[in-house]
Amino acid sequence: MPAITLPDGSVRSFDGPVTGTTIAAAIGPGLARAALAMEVDGKQMDLSRTISWDAAVKFITRKDEAALEMIRHDAAHVLAEAVQELYPGTQVTIGPSIENGFYYDFYRNEPFKPDDLPAIEAKMREIIARNAGFEREEWDREEAIKFFDGRGERFKAELIRDLPESETITIYRQGEWLDLCRGPHMRSTGDIGNGFKLMKTAGAYWRGDAKNPMLSRIYGTAWRDNKELDAYLHQLEEAERRDHRKIGKAMDLFHIQEEAVGSIFWHPKGWKLYRTVEAYIRRRQEEGGYEEVRTPQLVDRKLWEMSGHWDKYRKNMFIAEVEEEATMLALKPMNCPCHVQIFNQGLRSYKELPIRMAEFGACHRYEPSGALHGIMRVRAFTQDDAHIFCTEDQIADETVRFVALLESVYKDFGFESFSVKFSDRPEVRAGSDEVWDRAEGALKEACEKAGVTYTLNPGEGAFYGPKLEFVLRDAIGRDWQCGTIQVDFVLPERLDAEYVTSESGRARPVMLHRAIIGSFERFLGILIEQYAGRFPLWLAPVQAVVATIVSDADGYAREVTEALRSAGLAVELDISNQKIQAKIRDHSLHHVPNILVVGRKEAEERKVALRRLGGAAQEILALEEAITLLKAEATAPDLRS
Repeated sequence: MPAITLPDGSVRSFDGPVTGTTIAAAIGPGLARAALAMEVDGKQMDLSRTISWDAAVKFITRKDEAALEMIRHDAAHVLAEAVQELYPGTQVTIGPSIENGFYYDFYRNEPFKPDDLPAIEAKMREIIARNAGFEREEWDREEAIKFFDGRGERFKAELIRDLPESETITIYRQGEWLDLCRGPHMRSTGDIGNGFKLMKTAGAYWRGDAKNPMLSRIYGTAWRDNKELDAYLHQLEEAERRDHRKIGKAMDLFHIQEEAVGSIFWHPKGWKLYRTVEAYIRRRQEEGGYEEVRTPQLVDRKLWEMSGHWDKYRKNMFIAEVEEEATMLALKPMNCPCHVQIFNQGLRSYKELPIRMAEFGACHRYEPSGALHGIMRVRAFTQDDAHIFCTEDQIADETVRFVALLESVYKDFGFESFSVKFSDRPEVRAGSDEVWDRAEGALKEACEKAGVTYTLNPGEGAFYGPKLEFVLRDAIGRDWQCGTIQVDFVLPERLDAEYVTSESGRARPVMLHRAIIGSFERFLGILIEQYAGRFPLWLAPVQAVVATIVSDADGYAREVTEALRSAGLAVELDISNQKIQAKIRDHSLHHVPNILVVGRKEAEERKVALRRLGGAAQEILALEEAITLLKAEATAPDLRS
């Protein structure tokens, strides 16, 4: 007689083994209609699975976040069925759910093209309308291999051969079609609904290995309903409009070229933006008690071996060999081992701790060319990197202090909220379980003291310690992980860092790795897309343009320009022969936030006509009044009284 405990704490007893479908019906007809799947003792299962033991059961309905992944998983199965119905002889390989959607990889002589997608999508809708139930079956391993080999499905047969002997081979049917799958699934194809769309085609190697056959991949997106789908498609349109690469070109901020793959050529306006952000972060760090340092770009492999990075990051490191010295150097992929070297110069006392050491550290990491994306993902980047050397008792206070600084910085850049993920010990790590217990316990205690609520991100900690990841949400609803703080007991041990205790003994410091914006390049890309190039005035690389209506006003326009520059504003002068409407249109396309129009009348009265980006109206102001107004708006948030 299994006793089923429900989320509200109530218990239902049954005379014998019972399915999820039966339990839902016993609770009520509404749940019986709404339940798509269930969690049994925390593990997702089909409603048709039988429970013969005392268990905690939670039902998954369409409103639950877990339903989204199931909708996408089931949509991938329907995509595969649709393709094999339309294109007999096509082999199916794998088709997982992914963030925002799903994909399936197929093997066929001719790759799929975007023109094929409408017919495939129509067939998917037809299959969904059939509302065929998902049925789970357990097969004998050898019979399954024989079955798929007999159908010419060599990729599926290979997958089964490579599964551990202990793995149960499960097949899911939907009507006449079937696929190898661990599950779980919803009740039927009809549960997918119509909130999906096929998006694009791509190539992919079988199992990600270039030595293997090339497959044809179809991507799709799937949501609970059409409203969610439309919102996502709108987000994609907005993302396209805000693409930092397009805006960067329009504003003449930067470029990338083949001769320096993964590195950025910053143009004057882009470098102005970069330096504005750097200066702001430097001021905030100095106010926060950080001391700025600078460490070498090229470091002997011996240091990376001592730190453990050589084993963990060697494939992502750029190497320089010096033949006459028989030395192998690496361009640093991170700054932390170098900061320990500064800490180790001289004997440190507990009275000096915490030591907050910051560096705008230029790093290089190898990223496959296919993974690079504008300035968002590069090979050469600079971090607002810092390391806090402290005692174990200081971890909580330093975390509180860091979170307060991070929150303030994010608000200044226009991000009002963020979420936090707690990433605990990964499978491959350095340090004993006891050390990890201490590190994770200290970080959780620090979160409690700082008032930080978080979601667990299992197994995603750094190899040397757990971390908090701070995730920003931008203007169109996308999430970006930027800030981090990591608790590290391991690196100080490996690199022999120590300080003198109050009892005149020796102890290892704890090392807190922290960043607020992370990579400057990536953060600037986020800012460009957050504001669609229309930066708040303190960030804008060009804060105003003085444009003349007639050449008679050229002299006054030069005077206005110099007065604005003397007030610390980034100003350009436009005394070209273009008509004023053409000038306004041109500078608006370049996202200049303010255009100060001057003609004969303005010159005579020592005034300007101020036009704001995106506005049709203009404001007539005395020159001094305009300067005072723009200077106040252009002051960085941390410098405002």
